[in-house]
Amino acid sequence: MNEFELINRLIRSLPTNKSVVAGAGDDCAVLDVGLADRLLLFKTDAVVEGIHFRSDTPPDKIGHKALGRCLSDIAAMAGTPIAALVTLALHANFEPAFIEALYAGMNALARRHEVAIVGGETTTNPERMLLSIAVLGSVPRGKAALRSGAEAGDAIFVTGELGGSLTGKHLEFEPRLEEARWLAQHFSVHAMLDLSDGLAGDLRHILTASRKGAELLSAAIPISRDARRSAKADSSEKPPLLAALTDGEDFELLFTVAARDAVPVLDAWKKQFPTLALTCIGKIIAGEGITLRDKDGARPLTAHGYIHFA
Repeated sequence: MNEFELINRLIRSLPTNKSVVAGAGDDCAVLDVGLADRLLLFKTDAVVEGIHFRSDTPPDKIGHKALGRCLSDIAAMAGTPIAALVTLALHANFEPAFIEALYAGMNALARRHEVAIVGGETTTNPERMLLSIAVLGSVPRGKAALRSGAEAGDAIFVTGELGGSLTGKHLEFEPRLEEARWLAQHFSVHAMLDLSDGLAGDLRHILTASRKGAELLSAAIPISRDARRSAKADSSEKPPLLAALTDGEDFELLFTVAARDAVPVLDAWKKQFPTLALTCIGKIIAGEGITLRDKDGARPLTAHGYIHFA
């Protein structure tokens, strides 16, 4: 049973209450606690030694990544992070200076986005270090970007470049908080998420929630230079296009808007964020699954992104 099969099995019986606007199955939970103009966002995520970082990873980068993953999910909802709690599970022989440096990386990112770190928990984990963070955020009423709103004919956009994140980006990415809020403020974003497990896998989350399919243009996928360099240096590496589709941990935004908004979004984006690429990579279609189109025609995309327990 893989990660998503397990999640689908567990969420069938989760309790709920009248505050839940969107629960398990999106980037964040969306809660209505009676605030006049805002909904709350709630998110937790974890990084594990040997899975998300190596034992020799600089500690400040571990802290940055741990908090950044949660902030990227807040961005995927077009929200603003407010406060975080940290659960730290450590080897019995941990070095205090290492943990202080880890917090320094986390604190620096938190300060940039005005996030308060308000407490948490420490415990022992004999085999490997684990860092789990829960973040509370908010989003204006009517502006939360869910996965379930994609419509046939929508243009599919992605920010930045994809693939090759293990060369460094997965430890240094910047959550696209400002960009996501700007999008939601100026355009009708039908569906959005952040790319953590790879385009081929994460797009399927939107398609499943929206009950739609997608057609991607292979020539339009923005492949990073790191993915191209890795493939050139080592013939055993993934082809660059496959790396862009499946590597994961890009932490870019993937979103859809109505076709009529595609050109206005691109034009306005270039003025607002001139140093960050925005690319239209395909369209939402009726049906199901993903089709990849290139100069030789169209074929079903069978590749998936990263899946735990697979």
